[in-house]
Amino acid sequence: MKPFLRQTLERQILRLHELDALLSASDVVSDMERFRNLTREHAEASLITAQYNKLTRREADLAGAQTMLAEAATDPDMTAMAEDEIDEAKADITRLDEALQLMLIPKDPDDSRPAFLEIRAGAGGDESALFAADLFRMYTRYAERCGWRCEIISESPSELGGYKELVVRMEGPTDSLGMGVYGKLRFESGGHRVQRVPATETQGRIHTSACTVAVLAEPDEAVLIQINPADLRIDTYRASGAGGQHINKTDSAVRITHLPTGIVAECQEGRSQHSNKAQALKVLTARIHEKDRSERAAKDAATRKGLIGSGDRSDRIRTYNFPQGRLTDHRINLTLYKLNYIMEGDLEDVVTALQVERGAELLAELENRNA
Repeated sequence: MKPFLRQTLERQILRLHELDALLSASDVVSDMERFRNLTREHAEASLITAQYNKLTRREADLAGAQTMLAEAATDPDMTAMAEDEIDEAKADITRLDEALQLMLIPKDPDDSRPAFLEIRAGAGGDESALFAADLFRMYTRYAERCGWRCEIISESPSELGGYKELVVRMEGPTDSLGMGVYGKLRFESGGHRVQRVPATETQGRIHTSACTVAVLAEPDEAVLIQINPADLRIDTYRASGAGGQHINKTDSAVRITHLPTGIVAECQEGRSQHSNKAQALKVLTARIHEKDRSERAAKDAATRKGLIGSGDRSDRIRTYNFPQGRLTDHRINLTLYKLNYIMEGDLEDVVTALQVERGAELLAELENRNA
């Protein structure tokens, strides 16, 4: 672990003692806002301190096992025991080190927010639309593992059972690090390329096609009112596709255009025009905020090397190679030969690796500023 990180963790221990004293003061409870903020900070500092204590204990265990190994050179049983302890301690230290780096990452206020997941078919025609459906299934299976709820906002099915375009809202509990849907999936934005033999291919040739994915944080309800109603054009139309007689007989689908930016959002899945308008407005607001976020990220990228989180949909971020059973994330040079499991929603290794890499970038920036 870098000295900068260890110093930061030592300061967390001191801060925890300060928070213990502050929360025991009689006047703190009279200011509920301050009390809530201190309680939240205390819970976070307690979690970080507990993990750091585990790390220091395992580092001590490792040192003890290395000493045992040096002293037991002529005893095969003791040597084997020491080597096993060294391997286990090193694995635990690596895991705890990564967890602590994630805990120390400066928090994005949107990380705990629900999110809109947008998947669009790109180059590749019908095969691209089928891959869009596979990505949708992968993300919803991952959502099930995380205990999230998924709701389709709008969809444009293709003839062969795929999707030309799909927008899904995901909402659910945060993990122990305070990461919600957006915090976990934010680095999925970008171009996803697939290499495989399509079901429609008769000669067994491997085709390459692509989809784009965008993950947008759902803004807080208070943010929605900041959009000037005069800047919106609202159109209603008859929903297409399945949905029952009611949905086919009324103009319940809603399309909202933000005139200053030309950004459009629509919703057709609800049965009432009112609910579709509310959902479309949320999607529209999320897209406007994401546009601002992307522009800021582009400016930041001009001054630093980090690419994770740029969210540029034109970037090819990942390749899914089915013949080799391989997934490669090109931003962090991560390659996993477990594609079948990943397509079934086993995304945690990918998500964690991206968060660790982004955390290393942010912590390096903090270290440089404090140098």
